[in-house]
Parts: sequence; structure tokens; C-alpha cells
Amino acid sequence: MLAFTNAKEKQSPTIIGAGCKLTGDIKTDHTVQIHGHIVGNITADTVVIGRGGKVVGKITAANLFLHGTLDGPATVNIANMFSAAQMTGILSYHTLNITGNTGLECKLSKRKDKEK
Repeated sequence: MLAFTNAKEKQSPTIIGAGCKLTGDIKTDHTVQIHGHIVGNITADTVVIGRGGKVVGKITAANLFLHGTLDGPATVNIANMFSAAQMTGILSYHTLNITGNTGLECKLSKRKDKEK
């Protein structure tokens, strides 16, 4: 099923599908879903990295949902790490939720600044 948006809609997600490889940065005020492979930095309200998804780069977001692989640092308000999640780098967060046995090999750093 495909979803289409028009100019009057306030939000539409950016979706990088399975099998797609993107080199470059993504910056948006909305949601980014990654099921493919990105080499670059992502700045968004919400970043979802699916089970087959991989990001090599820096993530800056209010919300992170990690089911796949992140190779790089992340600065987020809320980090949700799921059972298949794998991450290297530094995870800087306000709230951390870990579900299941993840493959996290990252440094955890609780943020002391105020949440935006």
C-alpha cells in the first residue's frame, strides 16, 4: 500500500526502503524511517531504523526507535532500543528504554541539558 501526501498536509514521513542505499545528509522536522542503508547524518523529529536498516553517521532527534544498526553517535531526547538493535558510538539521551537483549556496544551519556 502506498501513501501519498499533498501540499496542504503538514507532515509526511521520509522513508528509505529496503534495498535502497543513500549517501548524504537528511534534515527534516518530521519522521524518517530507514529500512535500507544511509551513509550520512540525520536530523529529524523522529528517526526509526528498522530491523534491516543501517545508518553510518550522526543522528540528532527528539525520538529514536532503533531496531537495526547505528554506527555513529546519537543525541536524542528519548531513545528506544529494541531486541535486534546494534549500536556503536556515543548515545546521549534524556530517557532510555531498552527492550530485550540488544547488541549495544556504545557509550551511554545521560544528557543534563533541559529537554526541548
